Amino acid sequence: MITLRRANSRHVDELTSPGVWHSFYPFAESGQPHLSGFSVLEELDEDRLPPGAELPRHPHRPVEWLTYVHEGALAWVDELGCSGVLRAGEFQRVASGRQHRHREVNASSTEWVHVFRLGLRPSNVLVAGHEQRRFSLAERRGALQLVASHEPVEGVLRLDQDVRVYSAFLEPGHHVARALEPGRVAWVQMVSGDAAVQGDWLSTGDGAAVSHERVVSITAATEAEVLIIDLPDEEADQELGWPS
Repeated sequence: MITLRRANSRHVDELTSPGVWHSFYPFAESGQPHLSGFSVLEELDEDRLPPGAELPRHPHRPVEWLTYVHEGALAWVDELGCSGVLRAGEFQRVASGRQHRHREVNASSTEWVHVFRLGLRPSNVLVAGHEQRRFSLAERRGALQLVASHEPVEGVLRLDQDVRVYSAFLEPGHHVARALEPGRVAWVQMVSGDAAVQGDWLSTGDGAAVSHERVVSITAATEAEVLIIDLPDEEADQELGWPS
């Protein structure tokens, strides 16, 4: 079963957070059940920010973040005194407790930044910290590259939650597939381009929940970039009634 979440059905707050699109947003007003999470994926944002702008900060609660910079550069700093810059092609995992503050701003004075952020519900008590790694275009071209995983894999970001995240760049006609083990579901996020997912067409900004399937199958119609998030199945989250 595939449940689509079209780009134009995402939540955007033009007053407080222009340029930020929420596929999932736990702080949405009541009456928007389609913004509730999918499995342990509680938040999914796409952010396009002008020079010097700051990513919106949410109410403090334990959360495990995975941030991907698609274009530009993102400067970050936390209250532990750690700081750095996350550049295009880099992924960062951050463990954020209730008291841990993590500030992120566009590092450029001239260029925009394009960022995707995944917020995972922790499975354990999180210890504040961060880790980041760059995955080259060559590593992700024509194949699903594992970028973050609960299982320890050399060169891959380590997640606390039982989740695996894959990234791929596809040329027109390229096909990739990811088997889903029993008890697993997946979220597919189109970063750019057009592709068929289980036979349904997705375009830039669209997403899809894949459940009760043995495999996630993607065939690119144009140059495309895609994220696949492999998640534990939580039946209560499957019947969301999203508009498609």
